[in-house]
Amino acid sequence: MNNYIEDLILKSKNAIKMSYSPFSGFKVGTALLCEDGSVFTAANIECSSFSLTICGERAVFAKALSEGKRKFRAIAISTNQNKIIYPCGACLQFMSEFNNKLEIILAVSPRKYKIYLLKELLPYNFKL
Repeated sequence: MNNYIEDLILKSKNAIKMSYSPFSGFKVGTALLCEDGSVFTAANIECSSFSLTICGERAVFAKALSEGKRKFRAIAISTNQNKIIYPCGACLQFMSEFNNKLEIILAVSPRKYKIYLLKELLPYNFKL
């Protein structure tokens, strides 16, 4: 196993603790690896007006982008479910803005995960 994969999965699992999900109880933790080696973590943030909820994937990108990062290599996504959960379409589209070849690591544990390239999950992303 590549060291960065296990590290990202563990960081995404730990980020689940930061989830604010009082309505659904569905917790998502993410860890984003930038091309320069820096790693950002974030979790989903629910709102009683559900359309304003922020997915963990978009939260971690916003965190990294607000710190000036623009090049990304991989993202690990973990949940409090005991199965692989795929990102929603809005998050796939959002992530495709920055790297359509981003590695997406969908993790249950450091030993149970799947890796996709973003373009495999969203082959026809919208671009202006």
